[in-house]
Amino acid sequence: MSKQYLTTHTIDNAHITDIFSLAATPTALLSASGSSTIHIHATTQPNIPLAQSLTGAHKLGCHHIAVSHNGKIAASAGFGGEVKIWKLEGGDCQPFGELEPAKGAGKGAGEVWAIALSEDGRYLASTTADGRITVWDIFGDRSEKIQEYETGSAGSGSFGLCVDLSRDGKYTASGHQSGAVYVFNNETGRLQYSLPGLVKPIRAVAFSPAGTRLAAAGDAGIIATYDTMHGEHVGNLTGHTAWITSIDWSDTGEYLLSGAFDGKVKVWSIDRCACVATHSETDKALWAVKWLPKTARNEMFCTAGANRSLTFYREATGA
Repeated sequence: MSKQYLTTHTIDNAHITDIFSLAATPTALLSASGSSTIHIHATTQPNIPLAQSLTGAHKLGCHHIAVSHNGKIAASAGFGGEVKIWKLEGGDCQPFGELEPAKGAGKGAGEVWAIALSEDGRYLASTTADGRITVWDIFGDRSEKIQEYETGSAGSGSFGLCVDLSRDGKYTASGHQSGAVYVFNNETGRLQYSLPGLVKPIRAVAFSPAGTRLAAAGDAGIIATYDTMHGEHVGNLTGHTAWITSIDWSDTGEYLLSGAFDGKVKVWSIDRCACVATHSETDKALWAVKWLPKTARNEMFCTAGANRSLTFYREATGA
């Protein structure tokens, strides 16, 4: 059985350059692009208006943005190597300082690439160009790494393209240029599993809401799912014919959303291991896809990428 989604709203030219990353709170969608401004749209209002613009947030543009599941803390990583922290209160986003990844040691643009936040926003995980994975305490000393994992001999690991933290903060997962996927245990500070990779670069990793599954996807055009308890490969979701750039679990963990380089977005049923919907509003690359937290009865998601627009879809229930 397939699911029907309708395009409900498109915000054309939401940014002046490619939109690289999306993050959602219960009331807002944050979007980041190659321009210096981060935009925040109010998702609970009709027509999803622009509520706030963080002008000059990242001088050289922003490649990753993340929000804690409780919707209170956001983090954004810029092409200049800087990571900014934001506090979200009452629909307003305020600066909350910066991470200091290379305090006293010439900050490099490769020191932080992908980022992810824990459920309460306290911990931030990040990847580096040489394959290290770092965990930081946002509420503590931001120049101190509380964990650092090596995925190769010092300084020669494979580029960490993506990272995720399980909601309980226990695990960090990373995907690499080499096709490798690693899961680290933050409590023991050790590598939990090195998962059989997809050979080609991994561009997205995501833990399910309950933390029982890990999904990984990238240039192989396949979404691999793993059991996080034992590190076993559970199955593959196949159907994309281009690089997969972004994946996101629905709030219940029943569905997985994926976006690809050819502009196609797909919804997958995890139970049935099958694609239940495919949409293509653009033939330009999608760089980010994101479910909106379920506040209304209908599920909604948003896609963004090289066409510089935000496209919103909602489930068609016949109501």
